[in-house]
Amino acid sequence: MSAGAQLSPYSVRDSSATTDSTNWFIDRKTQAGCSARGTFTAAWTEISFPTRWHYDILWGLDYLRRAGVAPDDRMAEAIDLVRKTRDEHGRWPLENPHPGPVHFEMEGRAGEPSRWNTLRALRVLRWASAS
Repeated sequence: MSAGAQLSPYSVRDSSATTDSTNWFIDRKTQAGCSARGTFTAAWTEISFPTRWHYDILWGLDYLRRAGVAPDDRMAEAIDLVRKTRDEHGRWPLENPHPGPVHFEMEGRAGEPSRWNTLRALRVLRWASAS
């Protein structure tokens, strides 16, 4: 940040509503992918890039990481699911590519390793293990 730059009064880290909104997000949004039985649905656990307007487990956890939220027990199952998605070479696949125009191809086909999903998953796991 440059010397003259100021944080927005609405910054996630500076907002007086951060705790309340984070709790709401974790309690509601991390359960958005749950079925009536309380288990995660397949679409919720399939990570994609680009995410476009879709929401998945990695997107939600990466949002919390970027917002500076400390991981807690409510996120443990979601973090574990991301950890288990890693392949034998330490990479995460592109599981759910969404249709739409792209300016240039950055990823392969569904099922192939994804450099962007791998980057985001590694960031999330580093964040989760740092707490």
